[in-house]
Amino acid sequence: MNRLVTFLTVLAFAACPATSLHAESPQAPTPQPLWANGAPDVTATADGDVPELLITQVESKTPTAAIVILPGGGYGGHAMGHEGYEFATWFQSMGISSAICTYRLRGKGNHGKGYGHPAPMMDAQRAIQTLRARAEALNIDPKRIGVIGFSAGGHLASTVSTKFLDADPDAADPIARVSSRPDFSILCYPVIGLGKPYTHKGSQRNLLGADASAELIASLSNEDQVSQKTPPTFLFHTEADKAVPVENSLQYYEACKRHGVSAELHVFPEGRHGLGLARDIPGANQWPQLCEAWLDRMGMK
Repeated sequence: MNRLVTFLTVLAFAACPATSLHAESPQAPTPQPLWANGAPDVTATADGDVPELLITQVESKTPTAAIVILPGGGYGGHAMGHEGYEFATWFQSMGISSAICTYRLRGKGNHGKGYGHPAPMMDAQRAIQTLRARAEALNIDPKRIGVIGFSAGGHLASTVSTKFLDADPDAADPIARVSSRPDFSILCYPVIGLGKPYTHKGSQRNLLGADASAELIASLSNEDQVSQKTPPTFLFHTEADKAVPVENSLQYYEACKRHGVSAELHVFPEGRHGLGLARDIPGANQWPQLCEAWLDRMGMK
């Protein structure tokens, strides 16, 4: 495994020169409720009870690719700045529309109790379905809709990349008539494994509670959920990440390769957890340019 880390680190440094990104946080789009009639089995409407989409639409004569953005925060909050708005601007600069999803989590709502699994997964799946169902109105290509997640948001992105809702053409709800499977996935210093030595315990506790069964924990340890249907995936991590060890990304990458899933992994030696665009971190600041090149090769630009 150490040999793999060294190789990927060298590859990442040699691939392209360091990039300099100066994206500013745009004015927040008008939030739109993710569930028009409220989330399933939720009647409360306090802060945290109403997940939203914040859509940034690219002006284009032809349909564009689009991506759902899932900020991190340990399933206890949303890092909306450096893992939300800044990435909406970044994707807009590439001609890709986006939607930040404020999925439900443990920190807010539900009369002070917050929300654990399956609420975040349901919200993220719904976000992908919403973009696909509204593709014509949003001028996006329904076959080029992806997901990006950071830290715990990366766990959520890997969850919806391994657990899909099939299209139900007979559903009364038009959004349920399309699949939730993303067409591509970007995982940034993601939490992946649960119940493992390298697990981020705070994320697991917030998502599943302190007394989750072994079966439930295993079902959401996503390196073990990868299948041939998992979408092409780009991953980036650092060896210096102490909060969420690089082993998370390594295991997911290896699982993708075992199942014939196209995957690209870049591991950098330096950089704390939660880097976002990593503008000021030598080496790691290459990852946005590497990802942009990957998106170009994937036909998403």
